[in-house]
Amino acid sequence: MSSEVMSASVEQNVELVIEAQAIGKCYHIYERPQDRLKQMLWRGRRCYYREFWALQDISFSVRRGETIGVIGRNGSGKSTLLKLLCSTLTPTTGCMTVSGRVAALLELGTGFNPEFTGRENVYLNAAILGLSDVEIEQYLPEIIEFADIGDFIDQPVKTYSSGMAVRLAFSVIAHVRADVLIIDEALAVGDVFFVQKCMRFLRKFQERGTLFFVSHDTSAVVNLCDRVLWLDHGKLQETGSAKDVCEHYLATLRETQQFGGIAEKMVKNNYLKKSQNTASHKSSVETFDQRLSIINQTKFRNDIEIFAFRREAKDYGVGAIQIESVQFEDELGRVLLWVVGGEQVRLMVRALAIMDVDSPIIGFFIKDRLGQNLFGDNTYLTYAAKPLSITNGQFLTACFVFNMPVLPIGDYSVDVAVASGTQQDHVIHCWRNDALIFKSHASSVHHGLIGIPMLNIELTVEIREDEPVILV
Repeated sequence: MSSEVMSASVEQNVELVIEAQAIGKCYHIYERPQDRLKQMLWRGRRCYYREFWALQDISFSVRRGETIGVIGRNGSGKSTLLKLLCSTLTPTTGCMTVSGRVAALLELGTGFNPEFTGRENVYLNAAILGLSDVEIEQYLPEIIEFADIGDFIDQPVKTYSSGMAVRLAFSVIAHVRADVLIIDEALAVGDVFFVQKCMRFLRKFQERGTLFFVSHDTSAVVNLCDRVLWLDHGKLQETGSAKDVCEHYLATLRETQQFGGIAEKMVKNNYLKKSQNTASHKSSVETFDQRLSIINQTKFRNDIEIFAFRREAKDYGVGAIQIESVQFEDELGRVLLWVVGGEQVRLMVRALAIMDVDSPIIGFFIKDRLGQNLFGDNTYLTYAAKPLSITNGQFLTACFVFNMPVLPIGDYSVDVAVASGTQQDHVIHCWRNDALIFKSHASSVHHGLIGIPMLNIELTVEIREDEPVILV
């Protein structure tokens, strides 16, 4: 039995591609150039610098085939971590172990000689990444075709646009057959056609390799990644599933941006505590199963089960308005427990004012199980010309009427939020993630995120007038 446990333990260790143990990176910051010379002369007996820790006590492990996202604000240490993974930097403390060939696309144009042509830089970069001359010659046509920069391949890189440089760099790392691929904001530059080509490549790479993906686009991170590392001021703030960590990161980001001025005033006046003690509004409602009104019963009907409003769902915001209920209704105002994809529904969001607020806005997002935003809307544009006001104790109700899309089988959720101000400048009063959960049990959609019900579909056959019709 012990030998089996030992064998399983060895097998588990073999699967680890990256292992970081308490790594840290410290830089010495000198106020004046001459202080560097003084530091050398004094040989550590005096200190002429101050320490800046770009990373501190970072520990994690990555298994073969995992896709890891790295998020955080500018200056949080993301690029430093990637450079440690690539061995272009060495850690000041701790130990970093990476197995296999690593290919990375870091800062724009990294590793390119601006005086060399694109073709010459392909040879240079591919050789640095470990390809032999024979392999470079073998993959060169594919690299040039993937980059798709035309005759610029034989022009100096200094004449390239930022998009062309990324095309060439991405094309090289896509063909070096790496075990670990590191992408740092590479998809932020380039046209939509190339970005889609890159995404197709990354999804194919995920089938065999380990991917590190850094982006400020949390939707892309949730779409691609299995787990996420959230860095903040050089420390590992949180690690976990992509959906959960990205939600926590965005919540903290929004609170940081909003918490000032009116928010501080509300906290000082104890409005947050008051809002928590406010009695909830409850009403007796009639429920209705929309499936009963569907005549055409087939196995492809999109049955969507809706669960009750999650009052315990975690929320955040300054608290001047609290969300009291979220529910789907039909045109008669009956609360829906089931919805059929393609049918018209009303999403009702009811909120209670804890203090007087001008220009309130209510909005929602429909998300899939990975946390990807499928669609959503808010009330701002409808009332931008004549904004409303709400006073303490009043209820605010938003009604969104739309045809429910046909949804693939799976779990979905509704995020709701209430704010005040404008689209660009607003204060979030209450944001509830996963306030309402629903589940699609059956569907005709097999590809794509959602299906849009068609008003009509026709297929016709025409005969060309210039060709004779041969009757057999």
